Amino acid sequence: MEIQKVLSLSEIIPLRRIRYKKVRKVQPNTFEYTGVHSADKVEMQLFEYNEAAYREFTDIRPGDIESIIDNYPSDKILWFNIHGLHDTEMIRQLGEILNVENYIIGEILNTSRRSRVEELEDVVFFSVKSILNESDSEIVRVEQISFLLKGNLLVSFQEKKSDFYAHIRERIRTNSGTVRKRGSDYLMYLMLEATMENFFISIENVEARIEKLIIKAKSNDAPEVLEEIEKSREELHFLKRCIIPLRDALYALKSSQMISIQSSGAVMIVYFTRLHQKSLELLDQIDYDLNSLESTSNVFFSVQNQRMNQIMKTLTIFSVIFMPLTFIVGVYGMNFENIPEFRSANGYYYVLTAMSITAIGMIIYFKNKKWF
Repeated sequence: MEIQKVLSLSEIIPLRRIRYKKVRKVQPNTFEYTGVHSADKVEMQLFEYNEAAYREFTDIRPGDIESIIDNYPSDKILWFNIHGLHDTEMIRQLGEILNVENYIIGEILNTSRRSRVEELEDVVFFSVKSILNESDSEIVRVEQISFLLKGNLLVSFQEKKSDFYAHIRERIRTNSGTVRKRGSDYLMYLMLEATMENFFISIENVEARIEKLIIKAKSNDAPEVLEEIEKSREELHFLKRCIIPLRDALYALKSSQMISIQSSGAVMIVYFTRLHQKSLELLDQIDYDLNSLESTSNVFFSVQNQRMNQIMKTLTIFSVIFMPLTFIVGVYGMNFENIPEFRSANGYYYVLTAMSITAIGMIIYFKNKKWF
């Protein structure tokens, strides 16, 4: 099959809405895609480059990969990017070509597993959850992205097309920065860094909603406010659950001897250590936001209690004012013959006057006490 060169940017398609799932049980050595993206055709893209030149190919097939790997010069970096995992037979053939263990291919296809890194004899395997919260939606989306790093070869697996790495492709095409001067481990670092930026974007979106909730909680005691607080708290816990395994995997990756012997040398350890520090920053920020939500909940309940206290105080004042009036009315309603002024022609007006003076006097007293 003839391989054609492509010079256009990759098509940008947003991720579908999915939720972070519980681990789905798959039998050992069974190749089964557990994700939801199965409508699009599986596509493979190839970048072959060094500092002097680059080539870009599309519509790659496993047979093409085998011939390319057998014949590519050692001074060039190869980046295979696969969009789509539902063609399990194609992914299995690719694993055989790369001489990767079957259980690693199973880990790539099982998208419900947590982020992890594993160092084999000559391959570093890394899988990570990519998070993106779009501006027009409050639902967090998740996609698994896996990497196979083998010498000057990097293979990345995405569930479907997305724009995570468009800027990296453009830097390769235009020879911007140092990406074409470094090895495949540096390319994986750039891709992981771009993936982690999605976490920062998601957290920023949640923080923007939290700021609005703080203002709303101080002036609104509607139940909807509490629902929004709980929804934001659930989303932050969701992000934290994704970042904690990523933090652990990055710690293992920065300690990997396989990374330290790559062409970029010990310098790459510094880059992956930086990614690990970013994961710690993300967790610190999430903890801070969770504390802010806790404070917002306290403010919400304090406002509710204050409003309830105001209502109870108002009702109590009215009750206290009407208690002596009710007592007077009750006394004069007993119909005894010897009640003072009972048969007086102006008795009715005397009683009304006494009741009015009592009520007005109590109101003035409460007012002076600043009880309302």
